[in-house]
Amino acid sequence: MAVGVILSSFFAALGQLGDPRFRRVLVIGIGLTLALLVAVYAGFLGFLQWSVGDTATLPLIGEVTWLKDLLTWSSFGLMLVLSVFLMVPVASAITSMFLDDVAQAVEDRHYPDLPPAPRLPLSEALVDTLSFLGVIIVANILALFVYAIFAPFALFIFWGLNGFLLGREYYTLAAMRRVGRAQAKVLRKKHFLTIWAAGVLMAMPLSVPLLNLVIPIMGAATFTHIFHRLPQR
Repeated sequence: MAVGVILSSFFAALGQLGDPRFRRVLVIGIGLTLALLVAVYAGFLGFLQWSVGDTATLPLIGEVTWLKDLLTWSSFGLMLVLSVFLMVPVASAITSMFLDDVAQAVEDRHYPDLPPAPRLPLSEALVDTLSFLGVIIVANILALFVYAIFAPFALFIFWGLNGFLLGREYYTLAAMRRVGRAQAKVLRKKHFLTIWAAGVLMAMPLSVPLLNLVIPIMGAATFTHIFHRLPQR
């Protein structure tokens, strides 16, 4: 495991957080994430209100009119809890669609002698983003049950799971800009432990409010450095 590569890449990315292209991707990523979460909640709330109706009949109680209000407020509380776990993973997935901008900013500053990298077609980037979004949401929802069963280890499970997902996605996206998708997968397998460890480093601040919103940008920048600093053969 190349610990030195991980740390030097992380601090190099940290030193570039003030780059305007980083800030632009951060604002877009957070905005789209909030819009997506609000849209999902609005859809769920609409379905809930439609399915319950204005009145409902409960066993032993009879007809009641307050059930819809109770379910509405309960669903709002549930959404707030879920957003704590899903906000940053979802932001990470959405930010992956704009990784080219972050990676190019890193390469312009630290690797200026590289030839221009072809941009990933928007349709392909969208497919990758939706795929990653689906995987990371499902994995984190399923993990909620694991957290409940192994509560003392929940934080470590969260770090390990999201570290694996973030490392796998961000390294692949950073590498395939330069060597293509097939070779990126080969390199990802070769450097598996280093990539996972770097992903865990990215996942650890996910549990820190506000700081966690910067992690998608840090991940994209850090893994761009890691790709260039690890052997590519």
